[in-house]
Amino acid sequence: MTDASCRADVWLWRARFFKTRSMAARFVDEGRIRHARGASEGRLDKASRALKVGDRLVFALGGRLVDVRIEAFGERRGPAVEAQALYSRLEAPPPETPSAGVQNS
Repeated sequence: MTDASCRADVWLWRARFFKTRSMAARFVDEGRIRHARGASEGRLDKASRALKVGDRLVFALGGRLVDVRIEAFGERRGPAVEAQALYSRLEAPPPETPSAGVQNS
């Protein structure tokens, strides 16, 4: 494996989204992760799929929606601080509020 890519299950495990690599692999194999790279978007279908820096992953975990951009791959599954350096959280756009009935004076 080169530094240019990393298996999806390995990265999810190193980034500490899952306790074991097999749990990460099962989650990916079930098609529960949306993946975006550039203009293409789809679901990860195999744990062995290569991820690249800049890819975006969206998935539901523990009742929350996780939306992250891959920043690095890491060399190991390290402490939480090291794992958090592997990705940046993306904020969902704020919901649009209806402006009906609001008048500017």
